Amino acid sequence: MENRNLKILRILTLSLAVCLAVVSLYGVFVPSTYERDAASMAAQGIGQDIVNLFFVLPLLLLTLIFMLKGSKVATFIFGGTLFYLLYSFVIYSFGVHFNNLFLLYCLTLGLSFYAFVLTLYELSHMEVQGWFGDRTPVRSVGIFLIIISAMFYLLWLKDIIPAILIDSVPQTVSDYKLLVNPVHVLDLAIVLPGLIITAILLLKKRRLGYILAPISLVFIIILAIALIAMVLVLQARDITDDISIAGIFVILAIISSIFLFLFLRNIKIRT
Repeated sequence: MENRNLKILRILTLSLAVCLAVVSLYGVFVPSTYERDAASMAAQGIGQDIVNLFFVLPLLLLTLIFMLKGSKVATFIFGGTLFYLLYSFVIYSFGVHFNNLFLLYCLTLGLSFYAFVLTLYELSHMEVQGWFGDRTPVRSVGIFLIIISAMFYLLWLKDIIPAILIDSVPQTVSDYKLLVNPVHVLDLAIVLPGLIITAILLLKKRRLGYILAPISLVFIIILAIALIAMVLVLQARDITDDISIAGIFVILAIISSIFLFLFLRNIKIRT
């Protein structure tokens, strides 16, 4: 990356880290943060704040440091972390009932958006496909991304279509007292189509496919970890006694981590 863009990215990321730390600390340790939200939504928010504070924040800073030193692996993990934050803070900004952190939610969303766009812009001007060896598991990663997309399409449509047919709303919308579920919007409109497009580009061995595939895997891993934390907090607060879904997310995180490792280990030291 050009030195000027690296400087801008460093400023954006450090600002993002400060905002993320404040928002997460406030969410975890100030009980009034989610007092206007349903108990289930509040528990999930706290679970995600815990992951953001103790896992995502250190990961963001560490990958920034190694990326600035020229690490290609760190660059992909950094990009995936930014996309996770972008995705998450769309939900915080539109899904959490108005509270004292609203402006910080918006600021965190904006910083993660511009940092991600700048990272993607810089990667798109590099011959990224030349970084990878012939043994890179292009086909298996592409198929995995399509399978994940199909699974979540089925999961969300199973809730949405019956509600439309009976002129009602999905339970996740009514229980959380939302206008719509922002997760449904993001996944159906952007994330799941994006994973499919990424898979197709990767299978065709296009440069953008090589860029987006590891970023997507990092995003899936971090999101799965956050979902595990949400389920555990729900159980700790006696809102649910079924933690089997956490096991599904553990499996998803493990499989995605294996694919990420197999993909990134094929990066050539010198290109």
